[in-house]
Amino acid sequence: MSYGVPAGSPSQEAPVCPRHPDRISYVRCQRCGRPACPECQRQAAVGIQCVDCVAEQARNTPRTTTAFGGAATSGRPVVTLVLIGACVLLFLLQMAVPGLTAALQYAPLYTAGFAGTIDAEPWRMFTAAFLHSPNFLLHIAFNMYALWILGQSLEPALGRARFLALYLLSALGGSVGVLLLSNPFQPVVGASGAVFGLFGALFVIQKKRGGDVRQILILIAVNGVLGFVVPGIAWQAHLGGLLTGAAVAAVLAYVPRGRMRPALQWSGVGAVTAVLAVLTFLGSVLITV
Repeated sequence: MSYGVPAGSPSQEAPVCPRHPDRISYVRCQRCGRPACPECQRQAAVGIQCVDCVAEQARNTPRTTTAFGGAATSGRPVVTLVLIGACVLLFLLQMAVPGLTAALQYAPLYTAGFAGTIDAEPWRMFTAAFLHSPNFLLHIAFNMYALWILGQSLEPALGRARFLALYLLSALGGSVGVLLLSNPFQPVVGASGAVFGLFGALFVIQKKRGGDVRQILILIAVNGVLGFVVPGIAWQAHLGGLLTGAAVAAVLAYVPRGRMRPALQWSGVGAVTAVLAVLTFLGSVLITV
């Protein structure tokens, strides 16, 4: 004897996934109760949720930020490690590829070209910050050690994007210092300008936090004096990077909290960039006059 559905009784339709109507699923989302096929299922803290509920929850969850508005991250300082890796890689290439240093180093004359004999190559204002003297191992060793120490403190505090902007603008500021204050024919290489920018930023951040800044001032003073005493060190890059880093950090640290904080911070960073661009233009005009 078989037992079927009694005559006149309504049959139950199999539940299907809303996103994939051709797929039957008896697993339902713990939040909305809709069926979810294996492709649309997401493991939640309690049970299974559908992909739509997970996406909605992510949109409504406030973003965790650092004290200075950047996206909070955990683990190693990724940007710092990438910057160190780029500098080390280029240092090895400098020793292996003849002419690489000459092709990427910066001298003020490269900013806008000179007398029809030197082409304008303003990108060297950045590339020079990733090069180091191939004949002086301590040059890259000191800069990378300082970048590692400072990056471990500043990158988690500012967030990756803001820290990267700080570093690159400090590097540019160092080149602007060389442009305005150095011999136009003197080539320079090194991350010292960017590193000094991190020193300046750390001073501003510590000051904002109410911390003791005396040790930072001593480090800045000692390294600043070395730039004047030891031959071959571009103190102009140190000064330009220091001032730029402090300016960028001041923008990031002292903008009032609120919904407009990120927009105001990036607008301030843009303003610092604009000032550097104007100084670069004026410096290049003075050279070519």
